[in-house]
Amino acid sequence: MIQSMTGYAAKTRDVAHGSLSFERKSVNSRFLDVHFRVCDELRMAEPALREAIAGRAGRGKVECRVYFMAAARSAQQLQLNEDLLAQLGALDRQVRAGLPDARALAVGEVLRWPGIFGDEAIDQDALLAETLAVAREALDDFVASRGREGEKLKAIILERVARMRERVAQVAPYIPAAQAAFQDKLKQRLIDAIGSADDERVRQEVVVFAARIDVAEELARLVTHLDEVERVLKQGGAVGKRLDFLMQELNREANTLGSKSVVSEVSQTAMDLKLLIEQMREQVQNLE
Repeated sequence: MIQSMTGYAAKTRDVAHGSLSFERKSVNSRFLDVHFRVCDELRMAEPALREAIAGRAGRGKVECRVYFMAAARSAQQLQLNEDLLAQLGALDRQVRAGLPDARALAVGEVLRWPGIFGDEAIDQDALLAETLAVAREALDDFVASRGREGEKLKAIILERVARMRERVAQVAPYIPAAQAAFQDKLKQRLIDAIGSADDERVRQEVVVFAARIDVAEELARLVTHLDEVERVLKQGGAVGKRLDFLMQELNREANTLGSKSVVSEVSQTAMDLKLLIEQMREQVQNLE
């Protein structure tokens, strides 16, 4: 499957003592660049989440947000864990004894401490397992969104390829007649300048210039590159860099075609081809 580097997915699930929220979005990048915004309760899950993303995405700037929202407690449910509170107080005093300039624990920090509300303490192992399970679901949705957009981009590129083939097929019949007419015109100018049609120099100049304006090779290479674009898209996978190279080759052949043109039809075709190539390049830059 062809994948875009642009994707989005969000997932929320209720768990014990609260709810988990995941959000993933990605944009274009030359390499895989993953950024995390993870709450303190789920910081231990970041390495596993990073590894999971690296296994499913090859390129793109990916932003992953992971949040845990603790369930609201009624006044009757609020009961401090006295043992844990005493331990925190002892640790606070011990730290400030060794570091006199250290700031004391604030009330808000103590109240947010995991397990401070006695029986309402969060099971970190269970929370980690839930986090990874929801993360896998969110990652599946994220990859699917990139795949859907990738298939749409593939269709756009193939449509441009078909239009380029049409333009090449339309202009090809003009080439022999245009070259013959230009050679006759050039030959007549040389005869007028030299005064003899049998002069070897006239024949040599006509042959050399005819080779310079021959665009048959450029048209053949254009068709070959278009065949390769279709083959790469059909093959699927991480095709972005390969297609970007092919866009450069197509653009080079279109430029050469325009520079060799001696008739307006070929010049117009070269301009049309460059426009279609640029449109394809814009879409290719979104592919993984």
